[in-house]
Amino acid sequence: MKAEDVRALSPDQLADELLKLKKEQFNLRFQKATGQLENTARSKQVRRDIARVKTTQNSKRGVAAKTK
Repeated sequence: MKAEDVRALSPDQLADELLKLKKEQFNLRFQKATGQLENTARSKQVRRDIARVKTTQNSKRGVAAKTK
């Protein structure tokens, strides 16, 4: 997921995306623990996507707070 795609999402969509990514991260950790993880690079991608979503959420909150 690219940063421009994340910026285009609404706050509700960002929350849903974050939840989806955290579930995927949990499943990847579980697969790694059981030795079933095939694509090890996906863990890093998911971690970075979570960071992108959180950063975008915080920046949108900051803009909303300044406009009030």
